[in-house]
Amino acid sequence: MKLSEFKYSLTKNSVAKYPAEPRDSSKLMVLNKTTGETNDMIFNNIVDLFHKGDTIVLNETKVFPARLYGKKEKTNAKIEVMLLRELKAEDRIWDVLVEPARKVRIGNKIYFDNGKFYCEVIDNTTSRGRTVRFSYENNLFDIIEKIGEMPIPEYIKREPDELDKKYYQTVFANNNYLNSIAPPTAGLHFTEEILQQLVDKGVKIAKIVLNIGQGIFEKIEVEDLTKHRMYSEYFEISRETAEIINKSLKSKKNVFAVGSSVVRALEASVLTTGAVKPNRGWTDKFIYPPYEFKIATRFLTNFQPPATPSMLLSSAFAGHENLIKAYKKAMKNDYRFFAYGDALLIY
Repeated sequence: MKLSEFKYSLTKNSVAKYPAEPRDSSKLMVLNKTTGETNDMIFNNIVDLFHKGDTIVLNETKVFPARLYGKKEKTNAKIEVMLLRELKAEDRIWDVLVEPARKVRIGNKIYFDNGKFYCEVIDNTTSRGRTVRFSYENNLFDIIEKIGEMPIPEYIKREPDELDKKYYQTVFANNNYLNSIAPPTAGLHFTEEILQQLVDKGVKIAKIVLNIGQGIFEKIEVEDLTKHRMYSEYFEISRETAEIINKSLKSKKNVFAVGSSVVRALEASVLTTGAVKPNRGWTDKFIYPPYEFKIATRFLTNFQPPATPSMLLSSAFAGHENLIKAYKKAMKNDYRFFAYGDALLIY
């Protein structure tokens, strides 16, 4: 398939600027990938779609307020610095994106928090990418929590506010995995009450970690999808999680994958027997049609931006014609799109 087959137009009003309140009051479209039929629900009824013995797989990575604003030395030009990933904790070295990139060169220093500390650019990585070394000698994450902004996507077309620190985060995010610049957005709809209802119904909850990074900003630039390369992201699948999933598969129960990050981690960890293996490492797995999924039997996602890796993965799971029809119906029926938007369950 070609990239142009995944492009579509959307009105500005269809892009959700804020999340549903409460979280689980968002809409949920349920798509049968065999028949192409869809049903409309409210998300807080999703428990009805599970059966005892099923497994739901969540990505418990946590978003940190990765967008910093500083001033360039001498000129005082305002520079946006998006923290991507820590390369060497002991040396305080990070990969970042900068804006405006044309003003930021190797050797420049950018000062933060009224000049209390700075980062120095030590290398160029991409057109906007830089490697920097911070001068801050204490726990950098402490000061990031204080002065950073949640990195909500640019398409939301508003400034981040304090509510984003709560809502641009899943309720199951783990403080031990504070490493992502975006949440697994399909997980934003869940509440503690829904998770407890699933447990009470006999559904197993399995958790993995995949640190969502620069890949969410990438645009696929090639029409030939076989030539696209994803950025690598770190993930972990514990032995306990693998055992839970494999037990469901062996019992012919369903495995609900919440978000494309979960699917990518699972599909990067498949044994020749068709089971999931405990695993950790980096994956650049890029899933697009046609693709035979080995683990997930159900896939929960959002209505994704056009021609993005997440939309392509959804297309591979649903069948392209089915997905496009579902998206058209969603537009017609005032579904809300993208990160803060409504949900789509494909089965």
